[in-house]
Amino acid sequence: MEAASGAARAGDPAAAGAASAADAAAALALSGAADRRLALGHPGYGPARIASELRQQRWGGILVSHNGVWRCLRRHGLSTRAKRLSLVAGYAAPYEPPRQPQPERHVEATRPGELVGIDCFFVGRLQGTKGAVWQLTAIDVASSYAWAELVSCPQGNPTGVHTSKLARRVCAELAQAGWRLERMLSDNGGEFRSADFRTTLDKLGVRHTLIRAGRPQTNGAVEALHRLILEECWRPAFARYLHVRFTGLKRDLAQYIDEYNFRRVHNGRLTRGRIPADIVYGANKVKTR
Repeated sequence: MEAASGAARAGDPAAAGAASAADAAAALALSGAADRRLALGHPGYGPARIASELRQQRWGGILVSHNGVWRCLRRHGLSTRAKRLSLVAGYAAPYEPPRQPQPERHVEATRPGELVGIDCFFVGRLQGTKGAVWQLTAIDVASSYAWAELVSCPQGNPTGVHTSKLARRVCAELAQAGWRLERMLSDNGGEFRSADFRTTLDKLGVRHTLIRAGRPQTNGAVEALHRLILEECWRPAFARYLHVRFTGLKRDLAQYIDEYNFRRVHNGRLTRGRIPADIVYGANKVKTR
């Protein structure tokens, strides 16, 4: 390169062109290496900032435009801050062996009555009905056998009186089928923490378990039933009726629950293609009155 530069100084145009091309290639190679080092050393820098830094003497005083810097980074897959940061993080992070997937956690029950989930679902406010309309729901975890009823709450929310009535009904119907209600699972709502509800369960000899706050999936069986009733009963009912009435909704819910318990095949993890009433009533497949 020194000989070519000397020839250029001597006035040889061809030699001068060759020297200029060689200098440009050397500068481009040096700039590319510097671009990469600077980009990885400071992954938050953009092309304009990198170009201005390269002009400083500590980087060799390299003159390159910010577009040239960006093209160089793009060739090496470093054109965005996210890519540069991920590359740096990949170099810095120690190797971790792949983790084995954790087994799914489920609430287990082996027989009807062992565990019944109970919850409330807000249906809405209806014309001609005092207060809010709520759905009280219970489901046997082992069999998916369900109980659901509508209540009108003038004070706005269900009370322990409402939930106690449902608990007595569940206990009585399970006893008719030859099972004992052993435990009820609920959230921390006031209707389940009330003295009325706790006293009722104590009289029935039923243990009461409250789920942890912010973990509704613990009572996932009744939450899934709420979603199913909403999609298959309430939304069609509200679309079908010109004037929604409390009595009409109660009739629709009763028909839906009867179909759900006595004729619908359930393909859940515990039911495995069986009908809930067949599990609860066993050989007695006729609905008890």
